[in-house]
Amino acid sequence: MATEVIEQTSEGAGSDEQKFEYPGTPTTCDGAEAVVWIETHISQGSGAYPITSSTTMGSGFNAAVMNGRPNLWGEELIFVEPESEHSAATFCEGFAAAGGRVTNFTSGQGLVLMKEVLYTISGKRLPVVFNIGARALTSHSLNVHAGHDDVMSVADCGWGITFARNAQEAGDLCLICRRAAEASFTPFLNVQDGFLTTHTVESVNLIEPEFMKDFVGSPSDKLTNIMDVNNPVMSGVVQNQDSYMKGKIAQRAYYNMLDPALRDAFDEFYRKTGRKYDFVSGYRCEDADYILVGLGSYMETAQTTVDYLRDELGIKAGCLNIYVFRPFPAEVLVEALKDCKAFTIIERMDDPLSTTGNHLTREIKAAFCDAMNGQNGMTKIDSMPRIFHGAAGLGSRDVRPGDIISMFNNMIADGEDYFCIGIKHHLALEIAEDPDLRPSGAFSMRGHSVGGFGSVTTNKVIATIGGQVFGKDVQAYPKYGSEKKGLPTTYYLTIADSHIYSHSELEYVDLIVLNDTNSIFQGNPLKGMVDGGAIFMQSHFDNPADVWERIPDEHKETIRNQNLRLYFADMVSIAREVASVADLEMRMQGIVLLGAFLKLTPYAKSSGMDDEEVYAGVEKALRKYFGKRGEQVVQDNLTCVKRGFSEMQEVTADIINA
Repeated sequence: MATEVIEQTSEGAGSDEQKFEYPGTPTTCDGAEAVVWIETHISQGSGAYPITSSTTMGSGFNAAVMNGRPNLWGEELIFVEPESEHSAATFCEGFAAAGGRVTNFTSGQGLVLMKEVLYTISGKRLPVVFNIGARALTSHSLNVHAGHDDVMSVADCGWGITFARNAQEAGDLCLICRRAAEASFTPFLNVQDGFLTTHTVESVNLIEPEFMKDFVGSPSDKLTNIMDVNNPVMSGVVQNQDSYMKGKIAQRAYYNMLDPALRDAFDEFYRKTGRKYDFVSGYRCEDADYILVGLGSYMETAQTTVDYLRDELGIKAGCLNIYVFRPFPAEVLVEALKDCKAFTIIERMDDPLSTTGNHLTREIKAAFCDAMNGQNGMTKIDSMPRIFHGAAGLGSRDVRPGDIISMFNNMIADGEDYFCIGIKHHLALEIAEDPDLRPSGAFSMRGHSVGGFGSVTTNKVIATIGGQVFGKDVQAYPKYGSEKKGLPTTYYLTIADSHIYSHSELEYVDLIVLNDTNSIFQGNPLKGMVDGGAIFMQSHFDNPADVWERIPDEHKETIRNQNLRLYFADMVSIAREVASVADLEMRMQGIVLLGAFLKLTPYAKSSGMDDEEVYAGVEKALRKYFGKRGEQVVQDNLTCVKRGFSEMQEVTADIINA
């Protein structure tokens, strides 16, 4: 087992100043798109019955098939959607057994349903890669959002398992998994958090096709057709008492290959791209008294919170992100954690009947047990830190910097051994403070809309423009349930000059958008507005005084006290007048916001581009999302943007302060 722990830098996955041959092509995309970019280049086919939140991965691969796009070796891609996830896994098994490079996309119950087949895929040494949008399992209720209990339910199937924190890592690890899988004859699950990563648009460097081709090699050169009648092998047969155990234990020879295969893939990937991965990555752990350990997207939130704890509060904090769950890096983890006073393990699941903790907690406790006894190849240690553990982010429950601070406070106070965060419960830790940890100079927007208004897509378009036209780092994501259409939807956007680490709902915002006119009368949509910020809202009134008159008194007071600026436009009427296709009238009202965004924010002006250049970039972004609907739809959306820019009005200070 590898024993090195990479120390994460503040620039993300092991960045470096030196020049590398394949740094990637800058763009904006979500985690699903990053995976599709890899798989449509290097795979030959996919068998999938993708369910939320893996659906966009499956549809992205299928779109490449429908468009006739070949892989890097000029081979026609194949996509088969059978009647269930179990059947999809079986298709992949057959495809791989015949010597093909195949992938799958699934989540939640879909992953559990195919568990029977996962055992046979690993048992036959078929090096497939399945891409997972980790999703909370349906138990007391249905939830389509992030959880890790689906992945943990299949962790005993003999597959390698990696976890990404963001879209960049989801794509990178997809390629790394493929190389390691084929070098060790072991299948892999490449995991990213459902919605929190699969549907979050971020700034990403897409891997160059030339590097992919060299990194994994041609399927025909790397894979074996075990169904070849001219070269017969024994696979999947019936074995009784005399043979079964011998075959099962003999498989350990393949798993012994997995650690060096991953090490080789990590090293070569870093050498060519400059992005460094390892089994475990620590951040400010060298002298840390207290360390937070976990998997997935909230570990980036932990990283920026560690900076705050150290730099502002003087607490020797650190965080330890685990990239590789299988093979489990026991020795690496003990080495990284043994000298601190205490550490906390957070997990996106809850298994109450395991009295020693959830899956990751049990693994780490077992590793320390071996280390204390000097067994199983572990270097003997004489003492161990206090171990705390908790449940966080189940079903995409928000995990905030304040929650992470509360976990460090719990360690310092030698508090609860087991806890949860983010809800009201007797086991929950209280939040004492929740600081704004966005990058310096960051701009954030929160929108309140209704499913079907096109607002979530507009948010993606704005992020694309922020990243690809204005050259900023972006993060855009939605919040909605499985019943999205017609019901309240919230969307978030942050634009900054450096990487955005926090993966939590925005409570500090510079611009509030009220697409839904009812939202001004429900709850507190202005919560978290910074002083001097702006509000842009839908209104069918043309007179600013009429708009102001209908603002509830409590919000009027907030607007005055915080010197907020108030703008409006009739987005509904603009969309109705412009849309050439009737069923787009409702959806196109969201895109009007883009015009207001260009006018209210400094990015267009500070970019040094003239209006023609800016709108050329806007049109390119619109084409990315709406081009498949035809040129007229693209131009209609562009017209809506321009009208939003020109028709937006302000409720002036004299009206507000009258």
